[in-house]
Amino acid sequence: MRATSKSGEQFIVPGQMRYTRTTMKAFLAARSIFFVVLLPGTVAGYVPFRILRSAGQLRWPALSLSVCLAALTTLVGAVVLLASVWEFFAAGHGTLAPIDPPRQLVVSGLYRFTRNPMYNGVVAVLLGQAWFFSSVRLFEYAATVLVCFHLFVVLYEEPSLEHRFGESYLSYRKAVPRWGFIVHTFSTR
Repeated sequence: MRATSKSGEQFIVPGQMRYTRTTMKAFLAARSIFFVVLLPGTVAGYVPFRILRSAGQLRWPALSLSVCLAALTTLVGAVVLLASVWEFFAAGHGTLAPIDPPRQLVVSGLYRFTRNPMYNGVVAVLLGQAWFFSSVRLFEYAATVLVCFHLFVVLYEEPSLEHRFGESYLSYRKAVPRWGFIVHTFSTR
């Protein structure tokens, strides 16, 4: 049940408990952080660490242009991932987890250029790490993750989004590529 305070702020009243918008946003932020650590943190952090450690490749390479470009690729991927997570939080009122998705279709930020910037960011992080550590095993893992992302998007995510958001998602899907990017931005106007 929703109620409105004298100041106009809405809150949810389950039983006697009251949650303000600030409390709900804080809870959403905590869920978002949890799922970032759990999902991309595992895929792009913990698993690569284990791969590099088991292969004996967990050594800082000598400074070179190649190593700097690899580090930049990793950093750009992380920024793309975090910017996408922010859009899910701010515009979509949800998280990156399939069990806690955005409540609104997110077509702002990087989503104006590509439909899957979050996955692109994770893959860029993995490719940057593979390059940085000169690891064929990590490159193979990145390729496997990309294939898994593609299958997940095609088999689950796109049908689910079409079902939830209908025509608005279909027009977005028609205008913005799944993996590539467009130079002009997508607009809902």
